[in-house]
Amino acid sequence: MRLSRRGLLIGAGAAGGLLVAWALTPRWFDPPLAAGEGEVTFDAWLKIGRDGVITVAVPDLEMGQGITTLIPQIVATELGADWRQVAVEPAPVSGAYGNVPLAAQWRELWMPLLPDLAEAPDALLARRFAEREAFVVTAEGSSLAAHEAGARAAAASARAMLAMAAADRWNVAWEECEAQGGFIIHDRQRARFADLVEDAAGYDPPDPPALRPQAAAERAVDQPEGVRPAFPRLDLPAKVDGSATFAGDVRLPGLVFAAIRHGPQGETRLGAYEPKNAAPVKGLVKLVEGAGWVAAVAQDWWSAERALTLISPRFAAQHEPDSTGIDRLLDEGLRYGDGHGIASSGEPDEMLRGKFELARLYRVAPAQAAPLETASATARLTDGKVELWVASQAPQATRRAVAQALDIALADVVLYPMPAGGSFDARLDTPHAVEAALIAREVGKPVQLTWSRWQEAVAGLPRTPLRAALAARTAPDGSLTGLKVRVAMPATAQEFGARLFAGQTAQDARERQDQADPLAMAGMVPPYAIPHLLVEHVPVAIPLSTGRQRGNSAALGCFLIETFVDELAARSGREPLSYRMAMLGQDIRLANCLQRAATLAEWGGGRGGAGQGLACHRMALGDREGRIALVASARRDEGGIRVDKLTAVLDIGRIVNLDIARQQVEGGLLFGLALARGAGTPYAAGLPQSGRLAALALPQLADCPEIEVDFIEGDAPPFDPGELGVAAAAPAIANALFSAGGTRLHTLPLTGE
Repeated sequence: MRLSRRGLLIGAGAAGGLLVAWALTPRWFDPPLAAGEGEVTFDAWLKIGRDGVITVAVPDLEMGQGITTLIPQIVATELGADWRQVAVEPAPVSGAYGNVPLAAQWRELWMPLLPDLAEAPDALLARRFAEREAFVVTAEGSSLAAHEAGARAAAASARAMLAMAAADRWNVAWEECEAQGGFIIHDRQRARFADLVEDAAGYDPPDPPALRPQAAAERAVDQPEGVRPAFPRLDLPAKVDGSATFAGDVRLPGLVFAAIRHGPQGETRLGAYEPKNAAPVKGLVKLVEGAGWVAAVAQDWWSAERALTLISPRFAAQHEPDSTGIDRLLDEGLRYGDGHGIASSGEPDEMLRGKFELARLYRVAPAQAAPLETASATARLTDGKVELWVASQAPQATRRAVAQALDIALADVVLYPMPAGGSFDARLDTPHAVEAALIAREVGKPVQLTWSRWQEAVAGLPRTPLRAALAARTAPDGSLTGLKVRVAMPATAQEFGARLFAGQTAQDARERQDQADPLAMAGMVPPYAIPHLLVEHVPVAIPLSTGRQRGNSAALGCFLIETFVDELAARSGREPLSYRMAMLGQDIRLANCLQRAATLAEWGGGRGGAGQGLACHRMALGDREGRIALVASARRDEGGIRVDKLTAVLDIGRIVNLDIARQQVEGGLLFGLALARGAGTPYAAGLPQSGRLAALALPQLADCPEIEVDFIEGDAPPFDPGELGVAAAAPAIANALFSAGGTRLHTLPLTGE
């Protein structure tokens, strides 16, 4: 075995395998993957065994978006693997997988907390942070941007090393060898990866790695006969047959089960309860008190839940939020608060004052993420260390929160990543992991904590409410010459950042609500070339903690902008599609989306009675951009809002997996439909008034429309489409309802007008 030029052949792993780590120096972290018996680990991304199995490490949370297929597909195509021999394992939390693009996007949230990084060169700042802090976060559709290049480079290097091992055997040039279907091939000579892998570990890979052309890479992967090259999802079989293991499925020796009651939102503390009433409950282990909660631990979850009902815990709370008070604070902020400019163009001070041709007020209610799987975590304490089985979009932040709560070292918190049964950004916050660890410490046994659906609603953090005013200056022909967007809402991104990066409680993080928040307003900037524009945020502190939700500011901003633009078009007697096209400036990609969507949907001009509505949006992550145009066909009937068809066209650059991209768009459109129809959550005395799924007016199967999704091919870097559909759905539906003969709707959900 030889010392490579760029890195190091580390040698025997704990189980007798080999670890090749040429890309990990210099580093803030140890090599993350351990080589098992008969395996060679290449960099941080893949292992190849003597049995031919290629195991790919996936650092991001699988929550339905298909990342446990996308990253293995990237590795398999670059490597030339047999898809039938590709396996997946969750990657440990490590700086090797630092999400640099997302760190750059969220820089203003963490930068004030880490002044020691200020001396790093600006171009390296996000990378330094992501690697040093093990910033492995699944959010903002950033997985491909964060990991595709690293995974491809590791696979390309492994392929070259395998080719070198085979070439030495055959006395040929390694560059003349090809990798396909799990074999290295030269003319009629073939050698399995499995037979070459241990020899391959001793070679130096080329620097930089020689990447395949994309089309050639996909042709190099063998798949089952009759399966088109769409790479069937690796996680689906286990989910279909029920063998997939989620956090609530974990079973350990001596495991006990916990149920919990949280106090209302606000400044809450646990008051009195009647512990003696729980005495008849068989299998009850203990009652455990926490800050603003009480839990019951029993031999089964239902007994624990029953014990909590019997003891009737009461909570004392101050500043309990209610929707009436929140509405008043937001209204006052919109009218009298100081606005902070987020985006501007032209001469807004001169052109956007005085009388406007059209002005409208908008109201958005808090809404629940409501994932199908409620929060669940399993914790075990042994010899001063804690093990956690939990689904988390931010695993390192979860480890830190648990370490802080237990007053132990971060290194003594071991997190086993579990898949999530949905999240919609709810699992960026994981207080249930802290609660499970605290309960396990008190009872001295492994504990599995599961929140009930009601507790998911009580303790989960809703999407921020807001008030907005949009005002327009128009030319004599109705063209938009000036637009002012004024939004009153808490600094919800700053509030989230305080929880994620500073480890603050939800209550303490609310102190950030009165700050200007460009990240929370990012989706409010229109995609149009408007001569005079002003977008301003009026930060308002409210007694309700707020959280993230799929779509985030894009879902809020697209609703405001696209319904207002549609109203401007109608007011001027202009057709909505051509009205938008005239404002797109140089955005040819979005124009193409609009035109193709109109063609596929047989757009009728949005005339009265047609029931067709249009919306479009553009999102960005660093230098990557995604676009969507959506035509909705909708109406009202005796059952409420009825959406008959959604036709979407997207430009998301190069598409890695067409099936998964389409699934993401379809899921996003249905999530956006849910936000349009319901999911709104009024509050009274600090408690949500919609605590069950049935109360959220979510679409059932019979309510789901026909969905048609098309993509415009491109070679730009791939953009994740998962949130684009969420953003466009509600405004397109609102515009369709107006076209069907309804009134203009200025509230979200649309039922709250």
